[in-house]
Amino acid sequence: MSGYVTITAVLAAGVLLFVAAMTVRRLLAPRAPTAMKATTYESGVDPVGEGWAQTKVRYFVFAFLYVIFAVDAVYLFPWALVLRSPEIGSASLVEMAIFIGVILLGLGHAARRGLLRWV
Repeated sequence: MSGYVTITAVLAAGVLLFVAAMTVRRLLAPRAPTAMKATTYESGVDPVGEGWAQTKVRYFVFAFLYVIFAVDAVYLFPWALVLRSPEIGSASLVEMAIFIGVILLGLGHAARRGLLRWV
């Protein structure tokens, strides 16, 4: 039971420190609201027009594919290091085959849609 008390004490201390910091900030921070401070700031340039702009989604797709393969590597390397352990058994091999199959299915889908072309 002492483990739960320790975790509760650490969480309570964290919450208390957060509340104390926000309270001190609220009391000490200067407040002088003006119309100039309420305007939108865009890298020193005065905002012109509407706030909506069209962007290309292509870069998001590349970032998403990178995240997929980074997560794949995060799971594959530790699994490959403990593969020699006799406790893992064939169930782990089947699970990893399913995992790699899902990754390959996603890669095939991306290739079919033309997302992997550099041109």
